[in-house]
Amino acid sequence: MAYSVNVAIEAPIENQIQEIAYDGTEVYQQPLSMSESLSKLAAKIDFGKGQDEKEEKVVDKTEEDAKDPAAYQSSLWPWDSVRNKLKNAFTEVCVLSDVLAIAKEKRYLVLDPVPQEPPETKAMVTVYARKKALGGAATVLLTGAERLRTSQSEAARNRAASDFHIELLALRKNWRLKKVGNSIIGDVSYRTAGSKFASSGMFEVTKAEEEPSSGWSPPQSPSAVAPPPKTPSALRVTLPSELQGVAYIEVHCRKDDEALFSTTVTSSTLNTAGPMPDMHWQKKLEAAQNVLFCKELFNQLAKEAVQLPGPIPHMVVGNQIVASILPGIQLIIGLCHSTATKNKKSGPPQQKKSDHDHVLEHSIHQLLREVHHKNTHHPFPHPSSGPLGPSKQRCLAGPSAVDRHELMEMSKSKTLLEQIIEQTQHFTMRRRTEYVLDTIAKEVRDPLIISHWNSINSPTKACVKVNIMTHGYDTICRTLLIIHVGKKSLKCICRDGSVMNMSYEIQELRDLLICQIQQHQITAVQALAKCMGWQLLSNNTHLGVGEVQQMGNASSCMLASPMGDRLIAVRCEPQAGVHVSIAHSPRKDFYPGQLVKDRKWENLGGGFKEVRWDKMEGKNFLNKMELLMASLTSSS
Repeated sequence: MAYSVNVAIEAPIENQIQEIAYDGTEVYQQPLSMSESLSKLAAKIDFGKGQDEKEEKVVDKTEEDAKDPAAYQSSLWPWDSVRNKLKNAFTEVCVLSDVLAIAKEKRYLVLDPVPQEPPETKAMVTVYARKKALGGAATVLLTGAERLRTSQSEAARNRAASDFHIELLALRKNWRLKKVGNSIIGDVSYRTAGSKFASSGMFEVTKAEEEPSSGWSPPQSPSAVAPPPKTPSALRVTLPSELQGVAYIEVHCRKDDEALFSTTVTSSTLNTAGPMPDMHWQKKLEAAQNVLFCKELFNQLAKEAVQLPGPIPHMVVGNQIVASILPGIQLIIGLCHSTATKNKKSGPPQQKKSDHDHVLEHSIHQLLREVHHKNTHHPFPHPSSGPLGPSKQRCLAGPSAVDRHELMEMSKSKTLLEQIIEQTQHFTMRRRTEYVLDTIAKEVRDPLIISHWNSINSPTKACVKVNIMTHGYDTICRTLLIIHVGKKSLKCICRDGSVMNMSYEIQELRDLLICQIQQHQITAVQALAKCMGWQLLSNNTHLGVGEVQQMGNASSCMLASPMGDRLIAVRCEPQAGVHVSIAHSPRKDFYPGQLVKDRKWENLGGGFKEVRWDKMEGKNFLNKMELLMASLTSSS
């Protein structure tokens, strides 16, 4: 008799061996958790297969019932099928609601993704794949390096042909070029800016057949391939002889008694040596354009000097223009053009660098460039339908009912020579004013003279503010002068508001400043007397007694002490300086006689005695006056 025994099938206690090391150590796989085991088992179930079989069985049974009419029975209730459908739908909705609640609340069940079996990887296959990929990349790099090496070697052999077109492209970006037959012609003139100078600025561009021994090529634009540094240029620029070398405009202001001005190298005597061979085409063309610009500028100035009338005619001799700007002062404009090579010098030794005025040279260049700018930048018409060219004043001439005289005044314009002469006159007047102010500031130590030049000036107008004050007493009294420097005159606005118009003679400005200094001393003494409690008895800015002054008039004032027993008389002269006298009351030399018997006349002030001002202690005039007033003030 056999007995039935229940046998429990369980998983082995030991896990599967994952790896055995070289020392015999066994590495086991970690056991799966309950969730992972359930997921693994669920992944092996094909849920779609059972549903499909069930549907097939239902369809087959329905077909059999349809074929067998005896087996077909009508429903007991007509709405039985509708009820069954609604019940099934309600069941599915309830199941869907439960699934959503479980997935959302995560209290009953956690939905984990089904793990996939990791693909088996072999280390050697990965190593071979990486080795093959690195070999392919190395092959690509080596092939590219070889192509670059080959292209560089070919470019070195055909460098002249390739650089010629590249440099020609860079040349065409900065200069005007055109092809005439088989030649390439360029132009460095200012014709596009409205220049009417007759000199030609043509140059020819050819290919350099022989490489020069030394040369330098500047870096090209980013779009073009820049040649390596210190490589010979593949272009050769041929310039006419009158545009070769270096030219500049030299400007001098000299007096009539000075020696005549002579340029170092004149434009009429050209050296046949030609330009320097190691000059690059860009620098050569820039120098040629500068030569053309200087020649056009000098030609325009010379033409205006001949046509411009004046009290003293302007002279044009060779490459020099001599114009009289002020009596005894001449403006000389010269054209210097040198074609000497680097190792070869010609002409007499150059003059001192200080003789040449670089500011006036820049002004002359700026005037011509302004003319070129106006030729290409016309003001827009107002309204926009009006003609292009007339100024705004001429456009308003009709509505404003301008007469013929005003129209003629609008059409007048100053020439380049007139403008540079006016600027030179103002420059001379400004330099003279600076010299006078600096000289007086050095000569006169008391009071102090401080000059403040306005930094914003025009080429023909300047303004300087002169402060006259005493050190330590600048809060008591300060004299302010405003001097406007013009072209041939000076205008000074004094402290009291009076306006003094002076000519170009600089001695007038010096006389005015010295008179203002002595008036400042008298005004400062009166301001100090108020602070010390002294009374002002009299004041006269133009004293009519005493010696006649060579320049200006003397000023004086009379001061009395607070008790009235002391008197101080101050006399300030433009040339002699300051004189101070004191008097005491009552008189010590009163002797009654037959004519004056009353003792009341004893209280009259005695005779004035001059103070030895150079022996007084004090830093300056006001300091000495303060000490003198303090010592003469009685305590009773």
